[in-house]
Amino acid sequence: MKIVIAGGRNKAKFLIESLQKKSHHLIVIHPDQSYCDNLASDYQIPIIYGEPTKKYVLEDADIQGADVLIALTANDADNFIICQMAQKLFFVKKVVCVVTNPGNVEIFKNLGVHTVISATYMVAKLIEQSSTIENLIQSLSIEDGKVTINEITVTEQYPVVNQKISQIPFPKDMIISCVIRQTCLLIPNGETILKSGDTLIFVSIAKIQDEVFSIITGGKK
Repeated sequence: MKIVIAGGRNKAKFLIESLQKKSHHLIVIHPDQSYCDNLASDYQIPIIYGEPTKKYVLEDADIQGADVLIALTANDADNFIICQMAQKLFFVKKVVCVVTNPGNVEIFKNLGVHTVISATYMVAKLIEQSSTIENLIQSLSIEDGKVTINEITVTEQYPVVNQKISQIPFPKDMIISCVIRQTCLLIPNGETILKSGDTLIFVSIAKIQDEVFSIITGGKK
C-alpha cells in the first residue's frame, strides 16, 4: 500500500520501522528540515520537507490517490486540516487522524474524518495485518463507541511513576495494552514498572475512561 505519514517524531519513526517490514510504499512529510535530514539518513524512502497543512506541500509529496494518510502532528486541528485536504483534494482512500485530546474524536468523526484515534501503535499493527483497505476500515471501527482506546504520556508528577502496574488500583474493565518507551514497544504485565515519559495505550469501556485518566494523573489536568 501507498502510505503517507505527516508530522510526528518518535511516533513517525515507530510507524516507519513497523510498516517498512511489510514492504509498503511510504512517503513522509515533516516541517523540520533537520529532522527530515535525519530520517533521510536512516531510511531509503521519500522524505518531503514542508508543512503538511499546505496544499502545495501535499502536491509535492505526490499523495494523490494514496491508500492511507496518517496525520501525526502535535496539533489536533492541524491533523484535521491535513486529513480533510487529503480526502477532498487528493482522494486519499483512508485517512487516520491521531489526536491527543480524546474529546476531539467524535467531533472530527462527525466532520467526516474516516478514523480518529489516539493509539498510534494500533495504527501500525492494523495496517500491517490488513491486506486490503476494506480490512483496514473494518479493523479500525469500534462498534457503537462502547469501547475506547486512549493514549496518555506519563510525567514525573503522576502518582503511577515507578509503580508496578499490579500496584495501581485500575478498574477491572480496562487494560494497558501497550507501553511506548522512547522508540521501544513494550507489551506490559503486572510486573511492568511505569516510567516518566512512557506513553500508555489503554483500552476501556467508555464510561470509565475518565476514572482511568484520573488514576494515572492523580487528578491533574
